[in-house]
Amino acid sequence: MPGFVAKRAIAVVLALGIALPVFPQGTAKTTPAKPQVKARRPEPTTLTENQRALHALNRLTFGPRPGDLQAVLAKGIDAWIEDQLHPESIDDSALNARVGPYATTRMSAKQIAQAFPSDGVIRQIIAGKRPMPDDPELKFVYGVNIARIHQQEAVKTATASANSNTTSAATGGDSKTDPKADPKLDLGVKPAPPEDAARAIADTLLALPKNQRLAAMEATPPEQMINFPNLVRGDQRDRLSADFSPHEREVFHSLSNPAGTVAYELQQAKLMREIYSERQLLEVMTDFWFNHFNVYEYKNQCVYYTTTYERDVIRAHAFGKFYDLLVAVAESPAMLMYLDNWLSIGPHSQAAGKNGQSGLNENYGRELMELHTLGVDGGYTQADVTQLAAVLTGWTIAQPDDGGQFQFDPRRHEPGIKTVLGQKFYEAGSDEGLRALDMLAHHPSTAHFISKSIAMRFVSDDPPESLVTRMAVTFQSSDGDIREVMRTMLHSTEFWSPKVYRTKVKTPLEFMVSAARASGTNIAAPDALLQNLTSMGMQPYGMAVPTGYSMKAETWENEGALLARMNFSTTLTQGKLPGVQFDPGGLIALGILTNSDLPNTKAILAQGRSGINLAIALAGDTILQGELSAKDEAVIQSELEDPDVQRRMAASPIDGLRIVTGFILASPEFQHR
Repeated sequence: MPGFVAKRAIAVVLALGIALPVFPQGTAKTTPAKPQVKARRPEPTTLTENQRALHALNRLTFGPRPGDLQAVLAKGIDAWIEDQLHPESIDDSALNARVGPYATTRMSAKQIAQAFPSDGVIRQIIAGKRPMPDDPELKFVYGVNIARIHQQEAVKTATASANSNTTSAATGGDSKTDPKADPKLDLGVKPAPPEDAARAIADTLLALPKNQRLAAMEATPPEQMINFPNLVRGDQRDRLSADFSPHEREVFHSLSNPAGTVAYELQQAKLMREIYSERQLLEVMTDFWFNHFNVYEYKNQCVYYTTTYERDVIRAHAFGKFYDLLVAVAESPAMLMYLDNWLSIGPHSQAAGKNGQSGLNENYGRELMELHTLGVDGGYTQADVTQLAAVLTGWTIAQPDDGGQFQFDPRRHEPGIKTVLGQKFYEAGSDEGLRALDMLAHHPSTAHFISKSIAMRFVSDDPPESLVTRMAVTFQSSDGDIREVMRTMLHSTEFWSPKVYRTKVKTPLEFMVSAARASGTNIAAPDALLQNLTSMGMQPYGMAVPTGYSMKAETWENEGALLARMNFSTTLTQGKLPGVQFDPGGLIALGILTNSDLPNTKAILAQGRSGINLAIALAGDTILQGELSAKDEAVIQSELEDPDVQRRMAASPIDGLRIVTGFILASPEFQHR
């Protein structure tokens, strides 16, 4: 229905109030009409109890599900918030079934590195510098990847030889390597393309009992298994993957990209946690702190460390003391590798100039002050950056290819006295770094910068300075207790002001997760969600620069981004996303069963109206808790009058519910939280 999609895109863009460019027809000047002054309604000074509960759900979770508003009201807003501030008090056992398939999320970095080898490790085995693993399944994965490296090297050699022969022929050299000149090099019939061979193997596997397929793969020559998951047809891959156990599925995907399997499982588990966890504020804070202390999953061996970084560093300290979080981040191999501090060597240290090693690296020292603690206006100088980098020399990683952990290497540490922010640091090894982190964690500029960052995430893009100041006072008086800083914000009039109600534009991640939650969609496999999220510019763990993803409206509120959201809403509600199961009838049933209010639905029934008007009201009450504006309801009704849409709804009333739900998910109200 390309015509329908195009019309819908235009309607949504207009509904969102995006100013499309107007090109002048001439140069004649016109006198602008005098603006008409309309009487303005007085703005409300407080939120209603329903609005307060909805505001809490929109800001402290990834969006309400059908029934959440009533549950919060029944428990009491303050009591619900306290529960969320103490996630350990909330039963989240149902989440285990959703994240259970992603075994790498429960592994240590060492286990991950062993089970999903890097090319560096494979090359070391080829060179005889490390042994093959004893485990049969690991040996299978390693064997296939050894064959892959050999194949790549053979292609390079052949390409270099061909280039050399071309050059030789061009200069009148020996042409005996030309098959036409030397019949012995005529290979005759070309071998079958690798895709055909892989698909034949896949057909053989699918004909076997499920519990025999992995053994059959292990018995296949490794050369025939190179890149196997990517060479088979999509339907074959989906069937094999669906029938494998979680562990077998990891082995299967590791045949083409072992490290990619680790990265992808972490991304999938992130979405499943954010959609299904009952500990919603913990997941929001985990996302916030990871973005604040951003690392790029695809830099060097960061892929082996990002899982434990998020699990054991970020999530574990999300509500604790800021100093503890800061130290855990500083000692994390993920951060040490991402910002290169693991390579930093003091210019006058014992290791300086040895074995071709480089010198002082200031990357982490700079971002530690600019992005992690003081802020860009925090009062530090370039000299402070250099001196802080010297303080942190020797903070490195033991055996990163094997998932090794943090270690302090005194041979790399810069000797002598350093001065940072006017404070002298006498030579004390690793204690110098701990003292510097303590100084930064308790600095007044840090209290203000962290408080403002939290307020920007939860209150507004430009939070009131009065609120930030009070939060900073709490930060300093509580020894950087993140939970107490949150309480100060959550008990403030600024947080509950009608001026900030539904004013924060959702990021692509917030939009996608909230759409899944609000629509009651069952996510059997989040692959399609990840693909759409990446296309919207917000791949999880995929921001290469240290700033992390922007939380501001100006980054995400543009015509292209909003059209992408509209297209996603359409694809989701039309049931076109593999592994994503939207049930329009089930959504309406959820709305009726979990919501005793349904204000728009009651109004429609009181007017004696039914049909599509009733469907819009029910869907709007369920997804937006009755806050779909009259303007946007009129836009939806207008679009539903399209003859193509009318024919579809006449043929299948359930299609009408799909279309209505898609419009509501694309509405301006749903784009804001």
